[in-house]
Amino acid sequence: MKNQLALRLAVVLVLSSLLGNSAFGQKKLEGRLSFSGAFALYPMAVKWAEEFKKINPGVKIDVSAGGAGKGMTDVLNNMVDIGMVSRDINPEEFKKGAFEFAVTKDAVVAVVSEQNPDLKNILASGLKPDAGVDVWISGKYKTWGSAFGSKSKVPIHVYTRSDACGAAEVWAKYFGKKQEDLLGSGVFGDPGLALAVKKDPLGIGYNNIGYAYDFNTKKQTPGIRVIPIDLNNNGKIDPDEDFYGSMNDLIDAIAKGKYPSPPARDLYFVTHGKPKNLLVIEFLKWVLADGQKYVNETGYINLSKEIIASGIKNLN
Repeated sequence: MKNQLALRLAVVLVLSSLLGNSAFGQKKLEGRLSFSGAFALYPMAVKWAEEFKKINPGVKIDVSAGGAGKGMTDVLNNMVDIGMVSRDINPEEFKKGAFEFAVTKDAVVAVVSEQNPDLKNILASGLKPDAGVDVWISGKYKTWGSAFGSKSKVPIHVYTRSDACGAAEVWAKYFGKKQEDLLGSGVFGDPGLALAVKKDPLGIGYNNIGYAYDFNTKKQTPGIRVIPIDLNNNGKIDPDEDFYGSMNDLIDAIAKGKYPSPPARDLYFVTHGKPKNLLVIEFLKWVLADGQKYVNETGYINLSKEIIASGIKNLN
């Protein structure tokens, strides 16, 4: 009997160890976490913070957006616990101690004002990748007609991001370039760029999904329209290329690989070196496990089980 009791106690202790601090009535986590960085990750990080605080009321979490570049700079300078980064980490950043965790996935899309005089043709023909190069990289296309195959002589007003950010980096990467190669009037932040295009009937820009679509209605943000990509380059949007009607339609297309990557991309939480702070570790473990159930409803795409497992392994 004593041996059986000892065995049962040993099993309980092992399970308790594996399940973490919240198991078997252990004390809830306490402390403060700070995040800075990508606009692309901001809504998702806010949702995770809200849900994590519900089960750990003693935890305070500060989340601020300012672009992926700011997030990386802040975390490497120990100004925040976690940087939100919406692009690949470069070798120099790894040398400085950047330690990445892929946490979700989204995409960047081209946007145009709903008041554009050539809107019907733009949505019907879509954006050819080569045309995108001649709008944002070479500047060869100066009119809507030249870019979208119509007779329109109306000029294009091109917008880009002024801040160092993942959206611009991944949009440029789609054209085989870098952010500094993008032409256009620079605007700070995702919200700013969306507003600039919305207010300019001749404006064209790009946004993360979370700013091109409304989280509540899942429809395209009022005042702007998402420009479909002409994937097969035939000058029109075919039925199997037409998946932009709602956020859910686009998310499904990205998950199935129908939307190209880039401009679809993984999003990262970055720490300065492998995390040692217990609160940071437990938060990241929760994000990669229970926190994944909030990904789709917030307008993002779940990563593969292999990527999630790899992230958890790096924390153990």
